[in-house]
Amino acid sequence: MSATVGMDSKPLVEVQDLAKTFDVSAPWLNRVVERKPRQFVHAVDGVSFAIPRGRTLALVGESGCGKSTVARLLVGLYEPSRGQVRFDDADIAATLKSRDALALRRRMQMIFQDPYASLNPRWTVQDIIAEPLREHGLLKAGESVADRVGALLQSVGLSAADREKFPHQFSGGQRQRISIARALATEPEFLVCDEPTSALDVSVQAQVLNIMKDLQQRRGLTYLFISHNLAVVRHVSDQVGVMYLGRLVEMADKRELFARPRHPYTRMLLDAIPDIHMSGRARTPVQGEVPNPLNPPAGCSFHPRCPHAQPRCSAERPVMREFQGIRVACHAVEEGRL
Repeated sequence: MSATVGMDSKPLVEVQDLAKTFDVSAPWLNRVVERKPRQFVHAVDGVSFAIPRGRTLALVGESGCGKSTVARLLVGLYEPSRGQVRFDDADIAATLKSRDALALRRRMQMIFQDPYASLNPRWTVQDIIAEPLREHGLLKAGESVADRVGALLQSVGLSAADREKFPHQFSGGQRQRISIARALATEPEFLVCDEPTSALDVSVQAQVLNIMKDLQQRRGLTYLFISHNLAVVRHVSDQVGVMYLGRLVEMADKRELFARPRHPYTRMLLDAIPDIHMSGRARTPVQGEVPNPLNPPAGCSFHPRCPHAQPRCSAERPVMREFQGIRVACHAVEEGRL
């Protein structure tokens, strides 16, 4: 699918004020004895974005910022505490409770982070990839399971003969290709990729990413790509959303974000990329670690680590605003201090 088609069409996926809260309280008796209140983690807190057809949105941020929770909310593995996810103009939560749930599941699939844990070690590759074909009744009349599985394996750069093997006979990169082939079995329109290359060697990462880009161009796929690696994001994405402690802090087109990052946290992430060209560009080191999500800071959650923080930052939570073609939640950007 061409870039023009993807940009002109209505968004395939729309997320509005999405939130997910987890109850992480100790058991009732422990709370009574120790006189402790219930505890909640706001894993995702008011996230909104849209993904046009045929395009890739990447969500980046440090571990624990809520990226993977967003991924699971989008495919219906979690039910949102607040907000809405719309797929092709239909509410996902409502659709999954209706008769159309199976049809929706067919149109969206997920590729998981760990290729060693996401494949059943007791099944052959053919059984693994054929499961969604049988579940959705997708085998055409006269078509054998072996032929269909062989064609799917070849589409991700493996041999049709690999269908007789077991997962332990493959490397990590090959296992992730099998996971991609399984996801493609239902001929989906939307793939949620939860750090699909983070467990792989760098050289193997490039192979898997190139396969995913090639499949997107040939099949017109729409991706949500979760990653903490900005070098990977730069390779695969059209738009980038930066998350910190459950909230989006910046959203921009890839080129704009890498050329002119606005939010101090985005700048910190970009400064962490090794400067292999030794350009000598100035860097602003940011100290500290991600705060405890059980007790997040007041105001802007990034203010304890921000070199541009002022009293307003610790008292008032910034709102996501349009600013010169991007969306950013930062008082310093809003006030022109950056």
